[in-house]
Amino acid sequence: MDSKAYSGGLAELRELRDEIKPLLRDLAKVQAELAKLESRRDQRIVDLGTFEKAKADRIATSAGVSVIDVVTLVPTLGPQGAPIAPADSAATDSATGDLSEPQPTAQLIKEPAGTPAPDLRPTAQPPVPVAEAASGKDSDLKAVDSPAATVPSVAVSPAPVAPPAAEQERTLPSIPEGQSGDRWFHAERDLASKRPNFKQDARGMAFLDTTTGVLVWQGGTVRLELGQATVAEILTAVYAVAPASVQRIYITAGDPWHQTSERHAFLKDAVAEWLNGPLPEGWGVESSRGRDRLAGHLVHQRNPVGRWQRGDQHTEIRSVGEWFDPEGADPATVRAAFVELWKALRAAKFDDVVIMGSPSQTGRDLWSRTIPSKAGAKWADGFPVMSQEIRGLLHATAGQGRTELIAPPRVPERVPGWYEVDRTFAYAKHTWASGVGVPQRITAARFAAMSEKEQTNALFAPSHWQVRVTIPKDWNHVGLLPAPAPGDRAWHYPYEGGRTFTTWAGGAEINLALRNPLMPWRIEILDGLLWESGDPLKSWSTKLREAWQSLRAAADVHGDEQQREACRLASRAVRSILLYGIGTFAQRPRITTGSLELGAGGQTPELPDGARLTGITDTHVTWERNQGFARDQYAHPEWAAGVWSAARAALLSVSTSSKDPATGKPLKAGALHLPAGSVLAFRTDAIYTSAPVAWPYGGEPGDYLLKGRMAWEQTAPRSDEDFYVLQALGRQALESEGL
Repeated sequence: MDSKAYSGGLAELRELRDEIKPLLRDLAKVQAELAKLESRRDQRIVDLGTFEKAKADRIATSAGVSVIDVVTLVPTLGPQGAPIAPADSAATDSATGDLSEPQPTAQLIKEPAGTPAPDLRPTAQPPVPVAEAASGKDSDLKAVDSPAATVPSVAVSPAPVAPPAAEQERTLPSIPEGQSGDRWFHAERDLASKRPNFKQDARGMAFLDTTTGVLVWQGGTVRLELGQATVAEILTAVYAVAPASVQRIYITAGDPWHQTSERHAFLKDAVAEWLNGPLPEGWGVESSRGRDRLAGHLVHQRNPVGRWQRGDQHTEIRSVGEWFDPEGADPATVRAAFVELWKALRAAKFDDVVIMGSPSQTGRDLWSRTIPSKAGAKWADGFPVMSQEIRGLLHATAGQGRTELIAPPRVPERVPGWYEVDRTFAYAKHTWASGVGVPQRITAARFAAMSEKEQTNALFAPSHWQVRVTIPKDWNHVGLLPAPAPGDRAWHYPYEGGRTFTTWAGGAEINLALRNPLMPWRIEILDGLLWESGDPLKSWSTKLREAWQSLRAAADVHGDEQQREACRLASRAVRSILLYGIGTFAQRPRITTGSLELGAGGQTPELPDGARLTGITDTHVTWERNQGFARDQYAHPEWAAGVWSAARAALLSVSTSSKDPATGKPLKAGALHLPAGSVLAFRTDAIYTSAPVAWPYGGEPGDYLLKGRMAWEQTAPRSDEDFYVLQALGRQALESEGL
């Protein structure tokens, strides 16, 4: 194909695009109308099913559905009057609005939960109540800045009796009393985050679409014959044309590791089978790099990493989905996105930038090169790593993004619309100040002995608090603070007026509960961690912000269509670097995976000490081992916890980059600025609501951007499946409006 044919093809694509978009707009309306009719049909089936002589087969014929569909809606019409099956935990959570992290129905596997923190046990502490705020006025909730207004004064008063909990919640750990707990407050000996004195080695990258066979690398573009796209076929075909300097192969489309998923109950088993398939002669699973010689592959259900070697040649096969959703982009465009990413990071003064295998690795390496190195500068000797006990406590008590589905009866069955607003590049707004050094322990007694000003400063400083919370009796909006829910690492957000619960939360969320724009909640301090305020992430996030903004601007104005798309994808990659880079500071317990060949006669080989069997194929077994908390010089869960807490608080109320023309003050946005009963879901940095949203978008990190809209009546989602259907339709509908 020459350039003329290529340009003609692009013109044809644009014509097809213009023909497709009106149809998508019509499709969104048709699908919405279809959902409405199906809802009416299902309700009619339920109504008819109450008739004592009703028959499932007759109702099914009349409704045009299967008998199984009818029995699902009306279980009493099943054989011999089948009893109604008890709701599973997901359905129960959906009904109460207290959802943990969603598990898509197509993905049955769960991630390992990790080990609990060492020697953490609940202990009783005398509470110190923080009285309700005297004023309900909102304030700009920054977790680190000292406020001009004072916090509510301390006043000891009996707490209201809590209503009985509807479910068995987890009990979060506490800091032991006395000297046992005091011994937790130290830095790990000879372990600190220091600036590296070397530059990472750059690795050659290639980009492969396994559906079309197109391979792109610095040396050119070819189309390969991949057969079934097994590991052996990919390695053989790629290195028949590409040099050995290509050490990283990104799969842009095809997901070959899912080819046998129909044969397995869990996606991880299909992935493990693909990773451990036969290899070309001379190749083996990589074992000469890394601390654990048996941990060659990462068996992840969506974005696995396979590592192989042939002599001194090392190769990784990875999914580009770690960085961004390519959304159908061809390998050449994806490669251009990585080139633009490198150029933007270089322009943002990351002088030693090297794109590593994943955004988390890249983010941590870039951050490490912002650590002060000048002799005499504060923290030039490195940022100290806290004790394993404190890191374990934060791992157990500091959740990540808020994920919650608020279903009927908390919201109406039918809602007037569907609107999605998302905080763009949100975490960059919450990295300007973080806790540094070894924290102080602020017990209930010590907090009570503080002056009002000292209490104010403590709550606005980088901090993490164990609190007893009482929700006002007249509260009628969403929950404000995370509480432990049933299940490993699960959180929910109590909202029932008068309810009392005990939890841990960051200073940003505690301040939000005390100073929200509706009415203050009652907070009683039980224990806490208080850090010195510093800015270890500021330079890093500022540079990433510059790269993000430059790529977004280029995506809007670049004259070449492919380069516009490449810049857009690269901007998403910068977001991933920030998002997952912060996640690496959390330093969860290390889960190591690996595989071993079956012995003669299919005999299972001996597993490494402490490993458990996770899968078996005709030729290999896979294993998993929890190695606890490593001595990682970059382990700073206090930073991740602070960013996550501030981001959750900003979902509820935050100042935007736009100002009120009348007052000159920043305009507010967030769930608490929406009508009660209108919020349908939270997803990390996004809010889904039935109320029209008119928050101005200034293009700054943390501003809310409208991403989906259907301004007509909808059926409120009751499950994750319902939610994702509405999310897709809302985005399609908004896109069609812009035509």
